[in-house]
Amino acid sequence: MLSILSLSVTLFGALSRVVDAKYVFAHFMAQNAYSYAVSDWTNDINTAAGIGIDGFALNIAANDYEVARIADAYTAASGKNFKFFLSFDMSYSWASADMVSIVAAHATSANTFKWNNNVLVSTYSGESYGNAFWASFKSALAATGITVTLAPAFTSYRDPSLASSLLSNFPSIDGFFNWWSWPADTNSNLTTATDLAYQSAIKARTGPYIMSVSPWQFKNLGDPNNWVELSDTLWNYRWQQAASQVVPDIVEIVTWNDYGESHYIGDINPNVNLGTLAPNYVNGFDHSHWRVVAQYYISFYKNGVAPTVTDDQVVFWYRSHPKGITCSTGTLPRNAAYPVDAVFAMAILGDSATITLDIGSNHYQWNAGPGVSMGSVPFPTQDSQIPFIQIIKNGVVVKSGYGSMYVTQTGCSYYNFNPWVGILSQ
Repeated sequence: MLSILSLSVTLFGALSRVVDAKYVFAHFMAQNAYSYAVSDWTNDINTAAGIGIDGFALNIAANDYEVARIADAYTAASGKNFKFFLSFDMSYSWASADMVSIVAAHATSANTFKWNNNVLVSTYSGESYGNAFWASFKSALAATGITVTLAPAFTSYRDPSLASSLLSNFPSIDGFFNWWSWPADTNSNLTTATDLAYQSAIKARTGPYIMSVSPWQFKNLGDPNNWVELSDTLWNYRWQQAASQVVPDIVEIVTWNDYGESHYIGDINPNVNLGTLAPNYVNGFDHSHWRVVAQYYISFYKNGVAPTVTDDQVVFWYRSHPKGITCSTGTLPRNAAYPVDAVFAMAILGDSATITLDIGSNHYQWNAGPGVSMGSVPFPTQDSQIPFIQIIKNGVVVKSGYGSMYVTQTGCSYYNFNPWVGILSQ
């Protein structure tokens, strides 16, 4: 069972949310719900709501089985305070009439998320359709009595200098979703420059600024879909950017269940068909403990103050092979030199402690204060090693444990830069 962070929120934080509500959604790939029953949706909804997620942004790629699966999601959410908004994947071909029909189907549901009493609609991409398409889409819905707030992720708008042209080129949009939550093919951490530029620009409109937060980015599905972005500490610092620097209207976690790009924080559902290649780097690589990190920062973001921690925990993640290993199948991904060969650990503590990390002959420790801190220990040269982690207070080991995934120097069958995520909580 996933160990969930025990939090207590100050009265000030609880009151501030009432005055200035902030929301967290998780991007959910409806394409991966082909084999879902209502019970699968119920499980995901309850798990997400349990860490403070307000709802799912439902990525829909076509007017096909996904429509019925989304109807199942609404059935599962009925009676719960859990919301949905549609995120049309415009990298596929869409007819406006189909989109209008899909929005209209659930526009009056209590589980449809509203922004200023309007139905929120988002996208992945879609700028190539042009402003006239989006204006017509909104007008067609308005003719049926449905007013929408359109906050798309026009992915070609990443350069901060293009923020003003976004508004002039698309007078039809009301808000904006910055999809980009990873460095752009560079060996350096992501900054907030894009967020701040587009957040400032979209204030001229009535819709939300939606900021993406993601734990990882790796894909190995055959040329040209082979890449990794520097993500070693992304899940920590990107949340800090959201909670303390940008403070957007909505945080959108990318993603709940996009297994192919390795940024899933939901459980790996065995009913989902991952195709022929993704299982090589997804199966066995659990990310569920990243939700403990999410729970901490969701509280921080929503309430404006770091939550009080009542259960000391260390969440840690690492890859199963060093980046220089030669594997028998798959393709060495673009940017393979960027990730650091190390075990990364995030301590979430109620008070001060010493955190020790050991793997093979390598050792690292740091003195961690209350709240969040991070450390790492390099991969060893010895083969088939697993990390050992300790929390030490006043010279006494209060918690200790091992990882479950071995780091091996030989026998790599597929190029895999997807991490395994563990937790020290007992």
